[in-house]
Amino acid sequence: MLQTFNEKNRHIVYSVNGRLIPRDEPGISPFDSSVQGGDAVWEGLRLYSGRIFKLREHLDRLRSSALALAFESIPSHEQIIEAIRKTLAANQMTDGVHIRLTLTRGVKITSGMDPRLNQCGPTLIVLAEHKPPVYGRTGLSLITSSIRRFAPDAMDPKIHHCNLIQSILAKIQANAAGADDALMLDPRGFVAETNATHIFLVDRDIVRTPHTLHCPEGITRATVLELCAAHGIACEVGDLSLTDVYRADEVFCTGTMGELAAVMRVDGRVIGDGQVGPMTQRLSALFGELTASQGERVV
Repeated sequence: MLQTFNEKNRHIVYSVNGRLIPRDEPGISPFDSSVQGGDAVWEGLRLYSGRIFKLREHLDRLRSSALALAFESIPSHEQIIEAIRKTLAANQMTDGVHIRLTLTRGVKITSGMDPRLNQCGPTLIVLAEHKPPVYGRTGLSLITSSIRRFAPDAMDPKIHHCNLIQSILAKIQANAAGADDALMLDPRGFVAETNATHIFLVDRDIVRTPHTLHCPEGITRATVLELCAAHGIACEVGDLSLTDVYRADEVFCTGTMGELAAVMRVDGRVIGDGQVGPMTQRLSALFGELTASQGERVV
């Protein structure tokens, strides 16, 4: 699974603190905290027919992450939404768009890790691209990475931070193995998530997913759990081992960038009958109904 350049994005503009900048022109200072140490938080949003699905939930998570990192200043939801509206309008975007929000601690007076050097901030970056869900509908292959997710006392995954080196290292392993993505375990050896998405499995019509002790509190993950509750689908949250994954009837991933995506193989083992399973299809359809009808209008 390799994303390719979309010609529709050649002349887009992005926003830095409300200033619109052509995609190929630099807009971030080398003294910005995101450059200096990955000191930033982020969110991925998706635009459906002029509406952003679960916008407030994403902005709540962004604010929560910034608070956990002790940002002195955090833009209000309304300020961020206005920056999103301005960026989408400038690019004439209405549908099939992925939006990457990045909020950094801001610009430092000199290089260094000390947050007291940040005397101008924060920096809000809005990057909107024409981008359909990035995973194909025919199914993914995963390998298990040797890179483990941190325990909460090492780096709490509730902070949706921009230090993605763990995920990048795991993705490198997946690439080298010819897989689409990498399954990542927690420090105890239980399944946490993939390098980019949350993970679900189906076992005898029961939908199961790991705790969020070692992975972010996913917006799409929470939506799938809500759909299960609303439609009488049995669902469990708990520890899952690799054996649970290998013998599952179905496995699928969830995330804003890729929505729901079936997994066909894990570590070379075929999952179920090697086809997109009925529960994955049902939940994908229910999710599609939500995104087609709900969301905050921004265009």
